[in-house]
Amino acid sequence: MLNDEICKLREKLNYSILYEKDYNITYQISVELDELIAQYYSAEMKKRNQTQLVTSQ
Repeated sequence: MLNDEICKLREKLNYSILYEKDYNITYQISVELDELIAQYYSAEMKKRNQTQLVTSQ
């Protein structure tokens, strides 16, 4: 789910950069992408921590 959203937003950001859209729009897309990536890594860390807890018991 997050992967798909990240990919779509990355495409939107690339389009914005490529076609020299307004800086504020490009910046906002970049901020949104950063937030999604942070959410993705947070979720992945939780999964790894849960896996380590299960395997260490």
